Amino acid sequence: MNIIPGTVEDARVAALLAGHREEMHAYSPPENVHALTLDGLRDPLVSLWCAWDGEDLLGCGALKDLGDGHGEIKSMRTAVDHRRRGVGRALLLHILEEAGQRGYRRISLETGAHPAFGPALALYARHGFEPCDAFAPYRPDPHSVFMSRVLQG
Repeated sequence: MNIIPGTVEDARVAALLAGHREEMHAYSPPENVHALTLDGLRDPLVSLWCAWDGEDLLGCGALKDLGDGHGEIKSMRTAVDHRRRGVGRALLLHILEEAGQRGYRRISLETGAHPAFGPALALYARHGFEPCDAFAPYRPDPHSVFMSRVLQG
C-alpha cells in the first residue's frame, strides 16, 4: 500500500468520494451530512491523501486545519472491495503522523451515529479518540458523534 497526496481531479478519487457522500445521505438527514464536497476538498486548508495498490484506489482521508493547533479528520473512506484489510487504519495513522509533524496539538472528527458507523467509531477509539463536545463549526445533533484526541509533542 502506498499513501500519497491525492487530488479530487482524479476521476477515481472523485468517484470514491461521491460514493462516500451518497452513503452518508443514506444514514443521516441532509442537514446532518457533513462530508466535504469536492469543492470543499479543494480548500487550501484541507490536505487529502489516497492509499493505492498500483493503479487500484484503496481509500482516502483528509486533514483540515482548524487553526490554533487543531486539525479535523475528514473524508475517511475505504473502497468497498478493500474494507476490513487495514486501509482505514493505515490512512488514520498517516494522518496522525502528518498532524504531529505540522505541530497540531489536537485532532478531532465528526462521524455518524447510525450503527453503520460502528466500525469507524471502533477504529477511532482504538487509536485514542474519545467522545467530545461538538466543535466549530458543528452544533450538537443526534445524528453525529464527535471525537477528539490530544497529540503528544
